[in-house]
Amino acid sequence: MTIEVSSSAFEAGATIPKKHTGEGQDVSPPLRWNTLPQGTKEIAIICDDPDAPPQKPFVHWVIYKISADQKGLPEGGIGGALEGINDFGRRGYDGCMPPQGHGVHHYHFKVYALETELDAPVGLSKDELLAVMGGSILDKGELVGTYER
Repeated sequence: MTIEVSSSAFEAGATIPKKHTGEGQDVSPPLRWNTLPQGTKEIAIICDDPDAPPQKPFVHWVIYKISADQKGLPEGGIGGALEGINDFGRRGYDGCMPPQGHGVHHYHFKVYALETELDAPVGLSKDELLAVMGGSILDKGELVGTYER
């Protein structure tokens, strides 16, 4: 993984602000990335929580068909991309909402650089997106934030 992913909302390994959770405004955090490999045609992002019971990992966001020209996404924005279905059964971002008293959960914002433009409709699940991306992943990077209720 050589793509560097960051956010102005939280540092790697730090607590995700309440604003970006189900207890707050529930808007996606701003994300930035750099060092995309040469030949990148599109970008996709998956955010999931491997600490969630009983389903692991629990998917919070699936977004794809992000232009390779973009260097990030603004808070609450998708920059003309398509959003898939998360594990809440909805399209779009649904933020951190671990069970009360379950301890610290880790949220992985994974950014994928793709060598092809995906032929994909809106509303894909994480598994469907991974299948469509198949062998077209050039590189990836991730930013991990935490949250506890």
